[in-house]
Order: sequence, then structure tokens, then C-alpha cells
Amino acid sequence: MSTISLRVNEQESKLIHEYVAVNQLNLSQFLRETILDRIENDLGMDEQRIVDARERAKTEKTYDHTQVWEMLGV
Repeated sequence: MSTISLRVNEQESKLIHEYVAVNQLNLSQFLRETILDRIENDLGMDEQRIVDARERAKTEKTYDHTQVWEMLGV
């Protein structure tokens, strides 16, 4: 298992520690789960953008290169 350091200012540290204490959480577990949730959400958003783009591509008009050249007068 490895260790990752996190630098925060005094105000942020106080807020984090108070939040953890009030909610009776383990600081390491809280930070680990929060970070991993963020990564999972970001990856999910990327996946959803890909799915959305594929769906849009099914209905968008497409052109082959000869049609584009003709439109551009090449």
C-alpha cells in the first residue's frame, strides 16, 4: 500500500477534520472514497459523452471526400 500526501491550508484542514468528526468518519477512508468517487464520476461522464456522440452520429448528415471537394470547388 502506498501513501499520498495532501497539502491544505489551516482553514481547509479545520473544515475537513470537523466534517469527518461530525459524521463519525475515518479521515483516510473518507478521502480515499471521495477521490475515487470523483474519478469514477469523471470517467462515467466521458463514457456518456461518447455514447451521446455515437447517437448523434447516427442522425447527422455525412459527406464523403468527393462531396466535400465538390462543395469547396476543388
